[in-house]
Amino acid sequence: MASSSPQIGFDRFIAIEWAAAALKVRAELGTLDELNALLDAAGLGVAARKKTRTVLNRLWLAPRPELADFAERGVAILKADPSVPIAALTWGMAIATYPFFGKVAELVGRLSALQGDCASAEVHRRMSEAYGEREGTYRMTNMVLQSQASWGAIERVEKGKRLVRMKPIVVSDEQAVVWLVEAALRYVGKAVSVSALSSQVVLYPFVLDQPLGYLVSKSPNLAVHSQGSSSQVVSLKASE
Repeated sequence: MASSSPQIGFDRFIAIEWAAAALKVRAELGTLDELNALLDAAGLGVAARKKTRTVLNRLWLAPRPELADFAERGVAILKADPSVPIAALTWGMAIATYPFFGKVAELVGRLSALQGDCASAEVHRRMSEAYGEREGTYRMTNMVLQSQASWGAIERVEKGKRLVRMKPIVVSDEQAVVWLVEAALRYVGKAVSVSALSSQVVLYPFVLDQPLGYLVSKSPNLAVHSQGSSSQVVSLKASE
């Protein structure tokens, strides 16, 4: 992960409708007026609205310089195939931009892997271990969980005490699949075995319905290396 990545940053609830509107502004398929109208309807206070726009800026409207090309390729995917799930594209930007969001996703994905649900208290406990036991960690973890629920990944039941996985979102567009793989690699910050790509817990809401080994080998943004006689790993291609 880049050293300039914010430690937390994702400190607001982001409704999927807001993320979709921001992405459409970036793709020139919508207007800022339409996004502002959604935020107006949400009745956000001045401070909350400013912080919400900051997150939306980082996701789509004005990504960090080192992620600008990655974001632009995400926008191009939507333009080429409008049926690509907005949630998948926004999830990819979120885990690439915000390690905190990615860590929550990783924990939910791992803890819910066997039975399809987990206790939110366990996610909070492990986030506190990683980011410190402070009120901000708890509140921002809640913001991420609330956002992931809005994006169709989980349902919060028993007054938010349990997190239940929703039906997986199938991503079948080839470009979107390999872009999500790249997002996961940007989050983990290291090479991953090709055989493990389909089970990356940070991408738990999605089924990547394509031959991943073949796609990553074709990608101009990823590098595949042999490791031993029978294993291959994939990593981000070094910038020239």
